[in-house]
Amino acid sequence: MRPIRLMGPVMLAAMLPAAVTAQDLSEARVKELVREAIRENPAIVMDAVQLLEQRQQVAEQAQAQTVLRDRRDLLERDPNAPVLGNPDGDVTVVEFFDYNCPYCRRVMPEVQALLEEDPNVRLVYREWPILGDGSVFAARAALAARKQGKYEEFHWAMMGMNGRAEEDSVLRIAREVGLDIDRMRADMQAPEVDMHIETSMELTRALGFQGTTSFVIGHALVPGLVEKDVLADQVDRARSEAD
Repeated sequence: MRPIRLMGPVMLAAMLPAAVTAQDLSEARVKELVREAIRENPAIVMDAVQLLEQRQQVAEQAQAQTVLRDRRDLLERDPNAPVLGNPDGDVTVVEFFDYNCPYCRRVMPEVQALLEEDPNVRLVYREWPILGDGSVFAARAALAARKQGKYEEFHWAMMGMNGRAEEDSVLRIAREVGLDIDRMRADMQAPEVDMHIETSMELTRALGFQGTTSFVIGHALVPGLVEKDVLADQVDRARSEAD
C-alpha cells in the first residue's frame, strides 16, 4: 500500500494504461497494473521520476523568484550585513559562505578579481556557518570584527588561511590583523551577531540553497564554485535588467 501512496497521481497516471485511471480500480488492481506496466516497459519508471523532478524544479524556481522579489531589501540592504566593494555600486552581489568551505576559499580570488575589474559592484557577505562549531566561531568572530573596523581585513585573512577554522586558528588570525581579542569575544555574543546568522539560515532555506558557496546576483541564483567571468556575466545581466 505505501509505495502506491508515495508515487502520487502524476506517477500513477504515467504508468497506468491510457484508458484506465486509479480512481476506477481497487488498490490491489492498481498495484497489479503498475507491476505489469513496469515489466513491459521498465523505462517508464525513470520517465515518471524525471517528470516529477522537472515539476519540482519549476516549483522551486518559482518559489526562489518570489523570495527574490519580496525580500530583495533584506538580501541587498540589510544594515546588519557586511558590505565590501563599492557601497554605492549599482549592482549587488550577495555571497553566502562558510570559512571552512573549500569552494568558498577557492572562489575568493575570483571575487577579488571581480571587485578589481568592476568598481560599481557592491558585495554583501552573509555568514552561513554550516560546517561545524569552528565555522560558527569564525563567523561570530568575523561579525564581531566589524565593531573594530576590521571585518574586511579579517575576512580575507581567514579565507587565505591554511587548515580548518577552529577557535585556536581563528584567534591566531585575529591577533595577526590586530584585533582586540577580549573585545572581540564580548562582541561575538551581541544580539546582532545572532540575528545575522539566523537571517542567513532563513534566507538560504527560502531560496533553496543546498550549500556553500552560493551567490545571488540580480534575479539569478548562482550556487557553487564559479569563475570571475561567470560572476561578471551575471553582474552585466543584472545591470541590463535594471536599466
